Amino acid sequence: MATKKADGKLLAQNKKASHDYFIEDTYECGLVLTGTEIKSLRAGKANIGDSFSTIRNGEAFVHNMHISPFEQGNRSNPEDPTRTRKLLLKKVQIAKILGQAKQEGYTVVPLKVYIRNGYAKLLIGIGKGKKQYDKRESAAKKDAQRDIQRALREKQKIAR
Repeated sequence: MATKKADGKLLAQNKKASHDYFIEDTYECGLVLTGTEIKSLRAGKANIGDSFSTIRNGEAFVHNMHISPFEQGNRSNPEDPTRTRKLLLKKVQIAKILGQAKQEGYTVVPLKVYIRNGYAKLLIGIGKGKKQYDKRESAAKKDAQRDIQRALREKQKIAR
């Protein structure tokens, strides 16, 4: 009887995406990798901070996703670590993403890279850009929440 592998660890995350965008919808998609890229990815040698996604000819792609070459790699190591990689999505999902992304102010942003059931997955989100005052408002909410949590912890310490 084959056992199902548990969800793996988070390999890379785009923390700036939640700061710059209101993420309204997310999709999980597979990555087309070549050579020893998966070994390098499993070692945590990925960066999606500057990456972005596009849809061309009914196919989804991620650009500027940096996966460092594997140290013990051979000639099947890709030469360009930031090459364009294809994303594996269903046609219905691609059509839905394309429809949402064509609206003014919306974009497709890579959020996380992780391993699920032995396969590399990329979580992409449909995001609407934040204005400067939105960013300040988000920071103020985060500070207020942190102050509330701190006060609750202090109150619990005193109660003991």
